Amino acid sequence: MAIVRKRVVVTGRVQGVLFRDSTRRVAQRHGVGGWVRNTRDGAVEAVFEGAPEAVERLVAFCREGPPGASVDEIEVRDEQPEGAQSFRVTG
Repeated sequence: MAIVRKRVVVTGRVQGVLFRDSTRRVAQRHGVGGWVRNTRDGAVEAVFEGAPEAVERLVAFCREGPPGASVDEIEVRDEQPEGAQSFRVTG
């Protein structure tokens, strides 16, 4: 099975709207490993690792965010998989 890893940085009104917890729930539902955190500059950064279609679902979720979020921009970068199995909220 192919595994991909993507790093995303989401800007806009993305903190204080349950973005991290919502992302965690979606990742767990789709079997995606990695992490999500708030950054000091007000963005949300996340790494998703898993099956390509599952990772793309997470990227698509980040383009919209949970109710209450207002996404202005999303940056997506491919990375080398590192074997992430679980998903956690950090920072």
